[in-house]
Amino acid sequence: MSVASMTGFARAEGQDSGIGWVWELKSVNAKALDLRFRLPAGYEGLELQLRAAFAEALKRGAVSANLTIARHDSGSPLRVNRAALNALLDLVKQLSAEIDVAPPRLDGLLAVKGVLESGEEDDLAIRERRQAALLQGFAAALKDLARMRLAEGKRLASALEARLAEITDLVANAEKSAAAQPEAIKARLKQMIAQLIEAVPALPEDRLAQEAALIVARDDIREELDRLTAHVAASRALIAEGGAVGRRLDFLCQELNREANTLGAKSGDLELTRIGLALKAAIEQLREQVQNVE
Repeated sequence: MSVASMTGFARAEGQDSGIGWVWELKSVNAKALDLRFRLPAGYEGLELQLRAAFAEALKRGAVSANLTIARHDSGSPLRVNRAALNALLDLVKQLSAEIDVAPPRLDGLLAVKGVLESGEEDDLAIRERRQAALLQGFAAALKDLARMRLAEGKRLASALEARLAEITDLVANAEKSAAAQPEAIKARLKQMIAQLIEAVPALPEDRLAQEAALIVARDDIREELDRLTAHVAASRALIAEGGAVGRRLDFLCQELNREANTLGAKSGDLELTRIGLALKAAIEQLREQVQNVE
């Protein structure tokens, strides 16, 4: 399984039972699965099934689903919803008693939503056939969206590997730097201990031992380099694992950045400082790419 991007677009269209329809699905990155729907009046009942399909196919992303309906059969019979019309007329009478207004025109009454209906809406078989066709079209669009997110994920995985390779090279350079060599650490330790011994007043032996331990801990960057190497290996393992690994990769980016900060804080060498800054830049570029991993 490969990683998937959260960016994608899909479109599916078709026609059935006197209507034409177009599905448009768009996806961008988000912390969780955020679904938004734009469905025509009368098709809101599809939303529950659409949500279930999205939840099964995707794990993260801000996804919008837009359905456009066009009627092809202009000769469909029309009927007046008498209950809605009577309720509207009763309301007009009540308001006319309070406000002096001209009586409403017939075309105005018929234009009110719900008063004029298509006679075919009474045909249960037509409604079910249309709904089945719409859901089939949605399934095709969702499959295309998932396919596009996977294709983007492959390109994204290559970019992630490039950043991880850069971080690996920088860690290797840090290990080779003069400031990271045991001889250099030993020389600095001797110098600092000599200064402590010559301090006035002289430090007690236990205090001198504590100060020496602090110097060693402050100068030794071996632990940070080991953790950086381990985090890079864990990141590569997640990319190879695939699936919805974006959150775990984001956590590893935070840990990589933490170690790079500590490395920079310990550095007393110009070359090691330069490497530390380059490390932070590479990790930030990695984090930006990871933000789009599902």
